[in-house]
Amino acid sequence: MKPMKRREFLRVSAGATLFAAVGCSGAKRPDKTLPKRTLGRTGQQLSIVGLGGVVLDQMDPQEARQLVSEVLDLGLNYFDVAPSYGNAEEVMGQALRGHRQRVFLACKTLKRDAQGAREELERSLKRLQTDYFDLYQFHALSSMDDVERIFGPGGAAETFVKARDEGLIRYIGFSAHSVKAALAAMDRFDFDTILFPINFVLFHEANFGPQVVEKARSKGLGILAIKSLAFARLPEGQPRVRPKCWYIPVTDRELAAKALRFTLSRPVTAAVPPGDPELFRMAVSLAMDYRPLPEADETALKQKAKGQEPIFRLDL
Repeated sequence: MKPMKRREFLRVSAGATLFAAVGCSGAKRPDKTLPKRTLGRTGQQLSIVGLGGVVLDQMDPQEARQLVSEVLDLGLNYFDVAPSYGNAEEVMGQALRGHRQRVFLACKTLKRDAQGAREELERSLKRLQTDYFDLYQFHALSSMDDVERIFGPGGAAETFVKARDEGLIRYIGFSAHSVKAALAAMDRFDFDTILFPINFVLFHEANFGPQVVEKARSKGLGILAIKSLAFARLPEGQPRVRPKCWYIPVTDRELAAKALRFTLSRPVTAAVPPGDPELFRMAVSLAMDYRPLPEADETALKQKAKGQEPIFRLDL
């Protein structure tokens, strides 16, 4: 396969998956790279958008290597993956061969017990062909039961602390789909990061997220965002708009620009775009031209969110 030129990778048109290196204004910016921000108290500098492993799931290895090479050239250095993302660990491991020192690599585990977490950690390290993770996270805390199991006797927290002492992981974080669980987890452990849904519909229609962002900020955690381009819950029985999105995603470029800016205008280090390859590429393109969200656009998003069914509901 003939390698894509940088301009070809960045070309977007109706039905296409590649797009031009343009900002939302439409002006070409061929030499610009993604802005970076500091990840909480870690001091690490991350690109304001990251590559989520779902993008690489089931992707042809050569295509994955090409994609990774392209985004690295654009300054994207934050990669996040998990064992539950199909074969993404194996594909990402192959694609990152020779590039490991250029990236901040984050992984996760759904295991809540110490032994299970250790086994999964070691398996993920092998699949990703690395001897350490920059960030290892408790994945998808969704209930208080998750929190109690992780921090109880024989819980996964024991494995995380030991692995950090052994140099297998540098920082410890968690992702959550529950406000209650996220707030409780931050009370139970001195985390380095949180990965949480930060999205204009969730904030305006469900009050889901502001309290988590504020607590994480006050504790000095690095805040990483998911679901910035999620629009609404998919009605039961309705087929997915995009196979890798279980919700209705924002696909309109103008709205996507505002939605991404909404997320990045919060005290967020980086956003992980949807796992759909085309939407991921669009998010990278939009992030190249990032600027804070104007007040008029904030008001417009609040109106756009009205009446939509949020993908999560406040559980306090």
